[in-house]
Amino acid sequence: MSTEDTEGTAAAEPDLRAAGLETMRKLLPGVFPDGNIDLRDGEFGEDLLEIGLTSVFGGLWARDGLGHRDRSLVTLGILIALGAETELRAHFRIARSNGLSEDELAEVIYHASGYAGFPRAVAARTAARAALAE
Repeated sequence: MSTEDTEGTAAAEPDLRAAGLETMRKLLPGVFPDGNIDLRDGEFGEDLLEIGLTSVFGGLWARDGLGHRDRSLVTLGILIALGAETELRAHFRIARSNGLSEDELAEVIYHASGYAGFPRAVAARTAARAALAE
């Protein structure tokens, strides 16, 4: 079932890929060149980054309702709880570009230690140190 505008034509679906690229460029300034880019590398599972681009960054991060700073706080908490160290490195960098200070990032880790556990907090601290040193 499609939605229709007042002219009776199908309303355009949002371009989630374009929204995702725009959002990623805002979150990680200087990392992604201008224009349309292809995140596929010709290797196994090459579509995974494209899926993340459209569904996570285009469909979630580009939504209204929470600002990027708040989304960073939520995302860091979830990733710490999951023990997702690779993603944490990128998201600590994103959190910095969204205005979170190093002291605030440390507080996120300290707070998570009480809910996600000390080993997850130590892993998050390691990821943060690496990301902040880049």
